[in-house]
Amino acid sequence: MTAVEDDRKTTPRFDRAEARRVARNTRRHESEAQKRLSSPLATVLAFAIGILWTIPTLGLLITSFRPGAQSATSGWWTVFTNPDFTLGNYQEALTSGGTALTLGESFLNSLAITIPTTVFALAIAALAAYAFAWMDFKGRGILFVAIFALQIVPIQMALVPLLTFFSRGLEINGVGIFPGLALRDVDHSFATVWIAHTIFAMPLAIFLLHNFIAEIPSEVIEAARVDGAGHGQMFFRIILPLATPAIASFAIFEFIWVWNDLLVATIFAPTSSLPMTQTLNSLTGSWGDKWYLLSAGAFLVLVVPLIVFFALQRFFVRGLMAGATKG
Repeated sequence: MTAVEDDRKTTPRFDRAEARRVARNTRRHESEAQKRLSSPLATVLAFAIGILWTIPTLGLLITSFRPGAQSATSGWWTVFTNPDFTLGNYQEALTSGGTALTLGESFLNSLAITIPTTVFALAIAALAAYAFAWMDFKGRGILFVAIFALQIVPIQMALVPLLTFFSRGLEINGVGIFPGLALRDVDHSFATVWIAHTIFAMPLAIFLLHNFIAEIPSEVIEAARVDGAGHGQMFFRIILPLATPAIASFAIFEFIWVWNDLLVATIFAPTSSLPMTQTLNSLTGSWGDKWYLLSAGAFLVLVVPLIVFFALQRFFVRGLMAGATKG
């Protein structure tokens, strides 16, 4: 008897009928579970809440495209009987101001603040989460609990100490960390805002990413170690590809939080680096009788997070569920 014939006898044969039966049972169980977890009343209620939630956004969008004269004399719903649209509202909103920055300049500032901050927070948190999940060092558990506990500390309590650190803690004169550099001397940059947002994001970012990374089967990590892979190779070739859902889900959170931030940017950003939220808030008074311009500016603030969310939404629920099942 040849080795090939022996393998054919010892290898179990694929039973198509059994596979079809298992598939039918799986579909039946899924259908029963869906029926138990849903009801017509819940579906109707969710649909009604979705409509009520969408109506103000729809009104904001329509108003941002209506001429100012019509917006001042009629409601946005009249557009369905008398449609009249213009792009002049967005052009005027982006190029006019009344503060140190126009709305267009602050829009670019928001991108310059939000994108690097999200990248910095994810990079540092992913490295820290990997260390807590797969590296043994003294005090690992206590340090992880301490980092997680920092989530209960209000941001407002850290603003003054952090501002003091930026203005005094990095000075030279024999005391500072970086000789010749004080962050208050480079107030034209976004450095202080990047650092502040990254610090505030660390507790939750490390917690969520750690819970996902810790669920990766230990056999995968051990196999990589047996093959001679170091921590760097395991992190970049194994952890990062597998942790993409968690990283993408937190990227949505962090991007939206930083993009919509007003408090941190107002305190730490210099005048030349103010984001769109602060500029729009400052223009509220001068645009009080031009709320069609406010609608255009508000929708510009709204549309970017929507684009980010829909671009990464396929990872959103998967990443959240992974972060909530173990910790």
